Amino acid sequence: MKRTIVFFRTFLLSVFFLLCCAAAVCAAEPSDTAPDFGSMKKESSMELLYAEQFSVDYYEGGYALITIRESGRFLVVPEDKPVPENLDEDIVVIQKPLQNIYLVATSAMDLFCALDGTDAISLSGTDASGWYVEKAREEMENGNIVYAGKYSAPDYELILSKNCDLAVESTMIYHTPEVKEKLEEFGIPVLVERSSYETHPLGRTEWLKLYAVLLGKEELADTLFSEQAEKLEEVLAQENTGKTVAFFYISSSGYANVRKSGDYVAKMIELAGGKYIFDDLGDSDNALSTMNMQMEEFYAKAKDADYLIYNSTIDGELYTLDELFAKSSLLKDFKAVQNGNVYCTGKNLFQETMGLGTMIADIHTMLTSETGADEFTYMHRLK
Repeated sequence: MKRTIVFFRTFLLSVFFLLCCAAAVCAAEPSDTAPDFGSMKKESSMELLYAEQFSVDYYEGGYALITIRESGRFLVVPEDKPVPENLDEDIVVIQKPLQNIYLVATSAMDLFCALDGTDAISLSGTDASGWYVEKAREEMENGNIVYAGKYSAPDYELILSKNCDLAVESTMIYHTPEVKEKLEEFGIPVLVERSSYETHPLGRTEWLKLYAVLLGKEELADTLFSEQAEKLEEVLAQENTGKTVAFFYISSSGYANVRKSGDYVAKMIELAGGKYIFDDLGDSDNALSTMNMQMEEFYAKAKDADYLIYNSTIDGELYTLDELFAKSSLLKDFKAVQNGNVYCTGKNLFQETMGLGTMIADIHTMLTSETGADEFTYMHRLK
């Protein structure tokens, strides 16, 4: 009997000892150890219809690898997941959740707003007065987003005090590479977006999907992008009108500034069923896709254009023909002026990247309306 009791006690102590050892091992090793990047399995890639400047590959465990042409590779690490080991030296880690983004690339703001993602942005490279995206301006006026200096002169002290976890820059940052280097020295990932290099207008809008990866809102991005793509498909189903369009503005020096033939605005006109009047200005291989013309040359090439669209981006919107003639009296002789076919873009157009499908629909309405339509989203007719 005593031997049985002793054996039983010994057995219990042994079991207790083994359980303690097991617990110690579990405590010494994290429950979710860092995976080896070289061994991680790629599960899928993002489907893109028009964008060519970036790609996204999805890996097991919820990791996503973003590749931006001539900009770099970024591994988006899920919340509470470890950074993989043995990452390639050129891969920059972006750890979710993102809560204090320094957003400098203006074209990205409208995409964040569409995704209801402004709560991830706390710093802006544009002050409140410079925003034509209503949500962005409201967030700054309410103090939810603060101005942290433009791309070339950021307020480093403010950026660091806000615990900035990502800087989203345009390619303008390459003009001041020391700024990019300084941000990276502080441990802030710098993502240089290249949406302005997309040749197809909706390629720019499709960058929505990249930012959705950062916010974990891919499904919403697919829905929103499909809405813009459907608007384009409706227009493409119509016959080409063959009508010519000049898109321009008059500079303070008296030049006519026009888009090169390969620019995305020229492409929007073509997709809308029109013909860009300046079809011999060469393709654009960079974001600087405009050129200046002497007014005499502009007159010779655009006098007989069926439609004129004045670009309000630089010097503000025009509302009357008299305001247009104040820029240059030569415009009085233009066919489009005499036929009442002169329009002006809204200043919000070039910041509202989500609206490019709608802008194409606006141009199509302009080209196909026999009475001179006045109901547009991104432009209006001069009277």
